[in-house]
Amino acid sequence: MSRVGVVGGGQLARMMGEEAHSAHVELVVLAASLDDCAVATVDRVIVGRADDLDALEALSRESDLVTFDHELVDLDVLAGLEARGVVLRPSSSALRYSVDKAHQREAFAARGFPLPPFAVVRDESDLAILQDWSERHDGAPVLKAARGGYDGRGVHFPNDDDEARRLARVMLQSGGVVVEERVALVREVAQLVVRSVRGQVATYPLVTTVQSGGMCTEVRFPADVDVEISAQADQVGRDIAEFIGLVGVMAVEYFLTPRGLLINELALRPHNSGHWTIEGCATSQFANHLRAVSGQDLGATHPLHAAAVMVNVIGDASPGSLDAARDVPGVHVHDYGKSWRPGRKLGHVTAVGDELQSLHVRAWRSARAYGTTTQEA
Repeated sequence: MSRVGVVGGGQLARMMGEEAHSAHVELVVLAASLDDCAVATVDRVIVGRADDLDALEALSRESDLVTFDHELVDLDVLAGLEARGVVLRPSSSALRYSVDKAHQREAFAARGFPLPPFAVVRDESDLAILQDWSERHDGAPVLKAARGGYDGRGVHFPNDDDEARRLARVMLQSGGVVVEERVALVREVAQLVVRSVRGQVATYPLVTTVQSGGMCTEVRFPADVDVEISAQADQVGRDIAEFIGLVGVMAVEYFLTPRGLLINELALRPHNSGHWTIEGCATSQFANHLRAVSGQDLGATHPLHAAAVMVNVIGDASPGSLDAARDVPGVHVHDYGKSWRPGRKLGHVTAVGDELQSLHVRAWRSARAYGTTTQEA
């Protein structure tokens, strides 16, 4: 049985822990504190920061290999560990495509992957890129911190070019800035891909994702797109996995626009858009991630039901009732074991079955009882 180290003790590591023994692995987690929610489900805990070399070395000594439940890592530190023989899956070079958006955009553009029009601002001399941006791109841009942003953090929507330059100048104090065209959006979809050590690749069904305030609030299977778009999302996901040398699960978040499918974000770990696979697919994303990184064959990814709806529970102004959420028939409630706090991800609920609309109603009824702050779309 392989011993897998996980950098991060959040809800993704917690759900890996719930699947670990059935996937024939033991989990050792590097948690920020003993209060981290993954502590309840894993075999061993090391307390330390994700960017602390001593803590990472302690994790690697207790593990056969190391994987991740978030991207808030120091790539130089990780590369140094690899140079000393520590096995990282995904590797530090692969992780760079999710950690560094500027690197990702430039490499993907050179490879010909579908992207929104973009530019990278690395210092004040590059701010000239924003001159007349609105005129050239039919509107003010989106600004994204090249590193450190997730769940809407580090993303800004200036009203005009002058505000974009002011914001970019401030953002440069913390690092590079990716400037992107604000695309017309039909909907957002996400593709999960998993790749093994030996290069076996499997994909999960495409899903529609619904966002609010930069956070995913709902995931629906099947995705509301035509067959050609679904096939393109699958193929681009496979191509990215091969291009970056992925090992483990990767989520590719796409914008569907009038011009077609465009890559939005990348995550090289289990992802919120794949939580529905716990009940909805033959092998969950968490089990397949652990299978992949530990060198096993991948499990089947086909859906077990005609439809599924997953709703995230984000803490409202006052706590809800977990018991009331569980009383809604036909839903699966996943509580992350976190203390309640407004705006905090507390868990998710999933409904699986035959008909999307009825599943939507049940999942949201449970999420509202649980105490989510978000409103259904």
